Amino acid sequence: MPRNLSFSDRLVAQLDNTLKTLTPGAIQARQPLPGGDQQAPALTTDQTQHIAGLMRINHTGEVCAQGLYQGQALTAKLVQVREDMEQAAEEELDHLAWCEQRLIELNSRTSYLNPVFYGLSYVMGAAAGIAGDAWSLGFVAATEDQVSTHLRDHLRQIDQQDPRSTAILERMLTDEERHAEHALAAGGRDFPPLVKQAMTGISKVMTKTVYRI
Repeated sequence: MPRNLSFSDRLVAQLDNTLKTLTPGAIQARQPLPGGDQQAPALTTDQTQHIAGLMRINHTGEVCAQGLYQGQALTAKLVQVREDMEQAAEEELDHLAWCEQRLIELNSRTSYLNPVFYGLSYVMGAAAGIAGDAWSLGFVAATEDQVSTHLRDHLRQIDQQDPRSTAILERMLTDEERHAEHALAAGGRDFPPLVKQAMTGISKVMTKTVYRI
């Protein structure tokens, strides 16, 4: 996004991002699908449904990431922090597109609850930005840590059953860990354990509902 946009211009740009994030098929990945050259695995019906549920969770996680980053970019006090948030959101659009593409390959769909989780994440991101850039960056790091934990767990569950989904999740994990490290290096505060535990609780609610809905 260009520099020195007015507040109203940024709102319009964010509305465009929101519509793209929540509209199936609206986002095209800039980078090739990881594992796209892997042969499609022969999965049982139960395996297909389970992996689709996991990929739906990951897709919604990326929807939440877009909401968080856009909310934080809106209220960030420093121009550099705002631009970092916008850049991270742009990079993670590929994750969103990859997860959706894999869901289509598995003859499944994205979650019906995505608009709800996007809205909640946007509000939380904006609140973190209002609290101050150090807290906002710390929130990014804590959130990316949560996402990385889910990705590692999903990789363990999928194991060698589905090389195509595994390749996507491994690439996402690398990017999420890098974003967390960057946020802390940029001055983000390391959140106390109690706050992280609360975030874990909220995350569990999301995963249990999105797996099927």
